Amino acid sequence: MISAAVLGYGTVGGGVVEVLQTNSDVIARRVGDEINVKYILDLRDFPGDKNEKLVIHDYDTIVNDPEVKIICETMGGVEPAFTFSKKALAAGKSVCTSNKELVAAHGPELIALAKENNCNYLFEASVGGGIPIIRPIVNALTSEKIDGIYGILNGTTNYILTKMEKEGARFEDVLKEAQDKGYAEKNPEADVEGYDAVRKLAILSSLVYGKNVDYNDIYTEGITKITPEDFAYAKALNKTIKLIAMGRETKDGRYAMVSPRMISADNPLYCAQDVFNAILLHSDMLGDSMYYGRGAGKLPTASAVCGDVIEMAKNPDRHLALIWDAEKQEIKSKDTLSQQYFVRVAGGDTAAVKAAFGDVEFVAVKDITGEIAFVTGVMTEKEYADAAAKISGIKNMIRI
Repeated sequence: MISAAVLGYGTVGGGVVEVLQTNSDVIARRVGDEINVKYILDLRDFPGDKNEKLVIHDYDTIVNDPEVKIICETMGGVEPAFTFSKKALAAGKSVCTSNKELVAAHGPELIALAKENNCNYLFEASVGGGIPIIRPIVNALTSEKIDGIYGILNGTTNYILTKMEKEGARFEDVLKEAQDKGYAEKNPEADVEGYDAVRKLAILSSLVYGKNVDYNDIYTEGITKITPEDFAYAKALNKTIKLIAMGRETKDGRYAMVSPRMISADNPLYCAQDVFNAILLHSDMLGDSMYYGRGAGKLPTASAVCGDVIEMAKNPDRHLALIWDAEKQEIKSKDTLSQQYFVRVAGGDTAAVKAAFGDVEFVAVKDITGEIAFVTGVMTEKEYADAAAKISGIKNMIRI
């Protein structure tokens, strides 16, 4: 029997315990041994819960118990999760986590500590919830050079944008509905401003490049400025609007960005609706491959955590290599990134637009008056900024 502990008995932690207990027979067959949840660490008590006798409040009990080989960290936040994870790894206990904030901030250090102590630090659930994405990058695509990451990595923002598109609703109204349904937090800033997605992009990029991508170096823009009018124009262009986390390697260097984008109906990410996530990878031999599923929620996320538990249980006393060095990966300034832009401008001075941007494609939508909208040619971010400075009244810009 392999003993495990779960840190945090909230939504994800409760789901991990449920999966390990409900599917114990299936898991035992696949591992070749039974996995038993011996402890659940939480500040609270859970009277009446079927696992109330497993709940403890002293972390040292877990670290000092030689029977515990695997620890599932589902607490969230950097501290005390970071300290607890370090103690466990230093003691030779493998740790898996759903905590993208911690992984993005301290991934290289924790991976190195796991290697030093011949145990493992795995974090499949930190990106994409229940979608397998880290394991494909690390294992299935090992022979590939991945040069493109394009992801819808946040279910809350995808739900909001989907509702805005389908119902013509305003951002503020859909956000309130998402909060009422439990899809958005009371303070939704991490989701709607792109902070959640950028941490996930940093994790994926670090694994692809093998060096540390600091999420603070990635330009991040949220969805709070998107309007129903933007979706009307997108429809006229046979496109939709998604919050896209993009990592791209070009001959000029490596770029990363999180921002709203208009994407065409023939883009594989176009089909991702509501709370679903989708991640499109481009590699040199395979080409495009997409990974799609529920990006959040109790059981989808718990399923990914338990996948790591099984992986670690099948490899006792063996470090599973993850290449993510502490050396910093340079991310190129967005100023030199080339793309097209959709722009809305108050008024109707098409001559000024042409003078500033050159040849553009104007877009008209019935019932939207008092403004002009257009799609630029391919230009860098710096070239766009210089052109935009020559005209007044820009209401919004969305990258394509």
